[in-house]
Amino acid sequence: MRSLTERNTDAVEEMDRSDCDPAKLRRTYEQFWLINTVVSGWRRNYVTYLRPNFDADRVNTLLDIGSGGGDVPRMLARWARRDGLQLEITGIDPDERAHAFASSQTPIPGLAFRQAFSSELVEEGRTYDVVISNHVLHHLTDEQFRSLLADSEQLGSRLSLHSDIERSRWGYALFSAGTLPFFPGSFIRRDGLTSIRRSYTADELAAAAPPGWNCVQHRPWQNLLMHSPPGTKP
Repeated sequence: MRSLTERNTDAVEEMDRSDCDPAKLRRTYEQFWLINTVVSGWRRNYVTYLRPNFDADRVNTLLDIGSGGGDVPRMLARWARRDGLQLEITGIDPDERAHAFASSQTPIPGLAFRQAFSSELVEEGRTYDVVISNHVLHHLTDEQFRSLLADSEQLGSRLSLHSDIERSRWGYALFSAGTLPFFPGSFIRRDGLTSIRRSYTADELAAAAPPGWNCVQHRPWQNLLMHSPPGTKP
């Protein structure tokens, strides 16, 4: 294995391969809710960053780019409903396998999934109060990274928040040890370790982002890249 000193952008996650084991892929989607609940910090993100951008007296909108199995938007929909907020969520993913899985789950009012790229929504002139992604940035090439952030600036009228893993030796060691007894029959552990090797440090992410984007580091292993248009809530 290469050192964690630099990003290993040559490493490929198994679930990104078109010919990966479909049974393991489905099991991975089924287990995402647990790993995201434990390590992704979305309850904190919702309370601290998302909820302040929603209003109680109108229908709010949120776009999840690269929604995968759909567990994150499902969590957000439940929390918003519990808080008495009207929130319509759209989850998009260009991978037909992810879209098929997310769409096959029990429907939740106000949550819809679509197989699409963010650029398609820009072309359609769509906008949302909040745009998010979860663990997407490290998958992207430099060009895709810049395009996603440019699309987010067009699509997010109040806030764009992209959450990703931070690369670190101790984070790699903790994830490796903590997931060893769990997640049988899926790509969770193997792809999670690959994700860490592909991911940015906070300094790298801040340097890669264009002007107007703010990188916030949340220990133990999360980086948030955020953008708010001028004149909107911080």
